[in-house]
Amino acid sequence: MNQKKTILVTWDFTKVSENAFLHALKIAKNVDNKIRLLHVIKTEDQISIKERESKLLKDAGQLSKQYAVPVETIILQGSIFNEISKYTADQKDLNMVVMGTHGIKGKQKYFGSFALRVIIGSPVPFIVVQEPPLDKERFSNIVFPIDFKSENKEKLQWAIFMGKYFNAKVHLYKAPVKDKSLARKINTNLNFAIRFLIQNNLEYEIHTTPTSRNFGKEMMAFSKEIAADLILITTTKNITIMDYIFGAPEQFIMANPSRIPVMVVNPKMSFSNMGQFMLGST
Repeated sequence: MNQKKTILVTWDFTKVSENAFLHALKIAKNVDNKIRLLHVIKTEDQISIKERESKLLKDAGQLSKQYAVPVETIILQGSIFNEISKYTADQKDLNMVVMGTHGIKGKQKYFGSFALRVIIGSPVPFIVVQEPPLDKERFSNIVFPIDFKSENKEKLQWAIFMGKYFNAKVHLYKAPVKDKSLARKINTNLNFAIRFLIQNNLEYEIHTTPTSRNFGKEMMAFSKEIAADLILITTTKNITIMDYIFGAPEQFIMANPSRIPVMVVNPKMSFSNMGQFMLGST
């Protein structure tokens, strides 16, 4: 018997954590996953693990009672940037992580998005949310930006996964490119995505930005226009401290002013191991 997968929710006792839980609940009910709250205690915090554990168990109990679902808990101690990556690598039952964010504020504008720093290094995708879900039952529109990078293929399995479980339409969004070499690569990725979406009987549409000046900004405007439920992106490959300081594009997408949830995939998995959804199975 296959082990039931788990959705991990980062929990810091704030409103955005509650928002993350509601998104996890929405997904878990549809894909038959468990939910586990994860809290990380900073090493320098002057608080006992037992005290924090008691508070976490109380919250989990209240959520379990209110929404009629079992809620597991786990507490780690150390740096949140290191502990979450290590934990997600060690726990083979994890399907994804849902994390609430306050956006990019204060020093984060200069030293990188807190959310991005947590996500980097995790082998499972993160869904980053700012608000509770507008629709508590389903995803209707998923935006899938297409560019020339090979990492496009690594997030495709998640478009198929979410699309199949929620019967959502996938919006393939690309920029007009004059360079023939780049245009060829973009079209190769586009055709690859179309082929697998068709194999999995998923509805899709192809859209092109009005200009190629600011792909991210125009993609976000389009996502707002269609009331997207989810945007699918990958992290910058081999990200450096300079990306954090000057702003990797994904950190601004995650903190988008329209507060649309963003699924972030690290480009590290082997495409050959992408599983049943890439092959058109149910």
